[in-house]
Amino acid sequence: MYVQMKIKNIFFFLITIILFSTANANDVFLSLKKDKVNVRYGPSFESPVKFIYKKINLPIKQIDKKENWRRIIDLKNNSGWIHRSQLKPTNSIIPLTDKILFKKPSNFSKPIAKIRKGRVLTLQKCEGNWCKIKSDNFKGWIKTNNVWGSIN
Repeated sequence: MYVQMKIKNIFFFLITIILFSTANANDVFLSLKKDKVNVRYGPSFESPVKFIYKKINLPIKQIDKKENWRRIIDLKNNSGWIHRSQLKPTNSIIPLTDKILFKKPSNFSKPIAKIRKGRVLTLQKCEGNWCKIKSDNFKGWIKTNNVWGSIN
């Protein structure tokens, strides 16, 4: 009896791990289309504004949707509702650690700049675990580990 309970617990534990690991593959990331976007408490224009984003291309994660509204969450766990007209397919990422910007997609390439964590980087294209990005006056390649956003 004890062995059967232990096997059941292990089975449910493994199923839970599998479900949570596949959930991340289905994450939907979007970017802000404008440099001023209202985030509301609810999915309607009558709902009060909770806060305002003032950063174009900021990557956010969609966690729910209702008609033309998307419930989102950002890197700092702020959440709310945004009308879909203010969103576009993801085109940016935020590094979670400091990164080195390289001229080519190789660790042996010439380093161009140090990219600080938390900076919004616009994606141009990705190859493997490298993405070509643009940030203010810099263009180059970074490794895509430890980033917030989607590189697909």
